[in-house]
Amino acid sequence: MGKILVGTASWTDKTLLASGWYPADADTAEKRLAHYAKQFPLVEVDSTYYTPPAEKTAELWAARTPERFVFNVKAFGLLTGHPSRVNAIYKDLRPETDKANVYLKDLEPQVQEDIWDRFLSALDPLVKAGKFGALLFQFPPWFTIRKSNKQYVLEVLHRCEPLRVVVEFRHASWFDGDNATETLDFLREHEIPYVCVDMPQGHRSSIPPVLEATSDLAAVRFHGHSDKWTSKDIYEKFGYLYSERELADWAPKLAKLAEHADNTHVLLNNCYSDYAQRNAQQLSSFLSALR
Repeated sequence: MGKILVGTASWTDKTLLASGWYPADADTAEKRLAHYAKQFPLVEVDSTYYTPPAEKTAELWAARTPERFVFNVKAFGLLTGHPSRVNAIYKDLRPETDKANVYLKDLEPQVQEDIWDRFLSALDPLVKAGKFGALLFQFPPWFTIRKSNKQYVLEVLHRCEPLRVVVEFRHASWFDGDNATETLDFLREHEIPYVCVDMPQGHRSSIPPVLEATSDLAAVRFHGHSDKWTSKDIYEKFGYLYSERELADWAPKLAKLAEHADNTHVLLNNCYSDYAQRNAQQLSSFLSALR
């Protein structure tokens, strides 16, 4: 069995801070990250999807965590095909527009290049510290299985080299019928890690819980099973606490997945209150019992 790292997709969410999960003396950003890093070996930085990080921020992340701690980073939404707020773009690169949101294709080619370069270079401190895990590209629900989208995945892979990219799809077409084999074969051919997901089913964005390793790195993200998955309120969307029975059932499946990869990253994304942290600790205990 390869190495399994378990963590959560946030450590600074306001509902987590209010939950009491952090001790009272963890009252600064530095102390909270240090406390988190004592509990888990892995974290996903979700804020970078909304706003590109500053290199100084990445330096602080690296400095405030122990050796071998791993950061996975969520790619800036603009680079994944999502619209972005104009005021989230680097100030000197913002387009002159009355629109509140823009897509990457709306920007001048040189501006697009500059955004890619700045976003990736900001991660250098994590890379130099040996603490960078993978860059998550979570594609939008309208990103269907077609040739042009596969080509964009390959463009992403090329642009981000040598950084490790993992991909998460959110349109059912990628796993409809024979498309499942086509999707997994495509990822294996190019050694792109596939992000397995546990999420509500029956929606256009639903991907079945297919556990497959398509490279030497496997990745799994747990989104929960909220009955308000379509809500625009992220706390309603992700506010789901897994039961111990559910996690106990998942543990042997994750262990089996890890037999086909050198490293497996498991992230709890049910980020409301301390749900993700509690579930990550429970899942870690179940996995430890299997070794």
